[in-house]
Amino acid sequence: MAVLENLEPKKVFHYFEEICNIPHPSYKEKKISDYLVGFAKEHGLEYYQDEIYNVIMIAPATAGYENEDPIILQGHMDMVCEKQPGHEIDFEKDGLELMIEGDYVTANGTTLGGDDGIAVAYALAILDSPEIAHPRLEVVITVSEEVGMDGATAIDLSMLKGNKILNLDSEDEGVMTVSCAGGNSTFATLPLAYESMSGTALNLEVKGLKGGHSGAEIDKGGANAILVMGRLLLSLTNAGFSYGLSAISGGAKQNAIPRETVATIVVAPEKKDAIVEKLNSEIAAVAKEYAVNDPAIVLAITEETGVTKDVLTEEKRSAVICLISNLPRGIQTMSADIEGLVETSLNMGILFTNEKELHIEFSIRSSVGTAKNELTDRVRQLVEFVGGSVEVNGDYPAWEFKKDSVLREDAIRIFEKMYGKTPRVEAIHAGLECGILAGKIKDLDAISIGPDMIGIHTFEEKLSISSTQRVYEFVKELLACKHNA
Repeated sequence: MAVLENLEPKKVFHYFEEICNIPHPSYKEKKISDYLVGFAKEHGLEYYQDEIYNVIMIAPATAGYENEDPIILQGHMDMVCEKQPGHEIDFEKDGLELMIEGDYVTANGTTLGGDDGIAVAYALAILDSPEIAHPRLEVVITVSEEVGMDGATAIDLSMLKGNKILNLDSEDEGVMTVSCAGGNSTFATLPLAYESMSGTALNLEVKGLKGGHSGAEIDKGGANAILVMGRLLLSLTNAGFSYGLSAISGGAKQNAIPRETVATIVVAPEKKDAIVEKLNSEIAAVAKEYAVNDPAIVLAITEETGVTKDVLTEEKRSAVICLISNLPRGIQTMSADIEGLVETSLNMGILFTNEKELHIEFSIRSSVGTAKNELTDRVRQLVEFVGGSVEVNGDYPAWEFKKDSVLREDAIRIFEKMYGKTPRVEAIHAGLECGILAGKIKDLDAISIGPDMIGIHTFEEKLSISSTQRVYEFVKELLACKHNA
């Protein structure tokens, strides 16, 4: 028996449950993509599937809407796959175990994939409902959004006729996103050299930080565990202590603010107590600075006596600490046009050393293209100055605010009529596929909306049932809006 079969809207939750039963992690979307193609064939729709499994489905206008401008419904088919520690699942083979908890749909021990399975479910439900009035519908479902928006970057949209996009990849009902930052993934590498050193090894672990999404939460004032570790090591250097850096690593995703970082240093046994005292003194200062915004920062230290380890040469150690300490970080500029909006930022999301090199990954964002490029160049210059190199991938443009938007005005008017209040219209610092699509569709007119979801990208992810229903009714009203009757 289907878990969601008694929920309304029936077709939306029917298709959402079918999607949840099909494995669809990023880069493994063939099964869900083929499912969408099968749906298109079954319903006699014009469809396109490219070599990386993006899917486009096109439905003709219903009676009376032949002269209305086409609308593009857009979302992505991949999901972030996270699980509770100890929970057994193979995300490439197994479906999700859905549950209903009050007003929420959730999954047992895993992410739910409401981001962005609900967009796909909305689109399929509309395409499967001939009674819903709409103009020509062009449904664009992309792959690999969660890992760099690769699908949107590669997709061919030449068959589309519309320039109005209703993106369904937001998580707050009553909020209409109308602009987002552009960005890129910047990768830095620095060749390393090692020498042998004997003494006491101190294993350092900075942990307890809040972390968060670098697009949505970089303005919350939290700490970055990699930068905290860099500060601790720099404090030893500045205090004149001699030590060898054997390894350092931190962060899990370039667009997530690192919560933990570990490092191993080798010190002379007779200097160990003084070095530990200095480290504890420095972390106490850091904790005091972040007492409000990141109050649980701790430094754990364990030791191994009588060890011999490979450590960086003094020159390479200095270069590594120089980069961690001096590369741009966090918010660079606030918007002069939109109060409270971060314009330009950089997140040092991943850093690690191996036997050959230091590797750093950054997420760089800006709503101003020239500012994004300038920040990327600053990173490149400093890395190259100490002998490293930089590669930039996945560059995507900003989705700029459109002053005259027919779609936005329709959406606001319909929202006010249905909800009795005005929606919140906002720009965000995070990236949305609308930014990339804006470079492919002339005069793009777009908004992004979605039902309430909490805990996205975590095993506590939940999708509100009542919000899903309200947003579905809103989307139907928006599709039924006429201008050329």
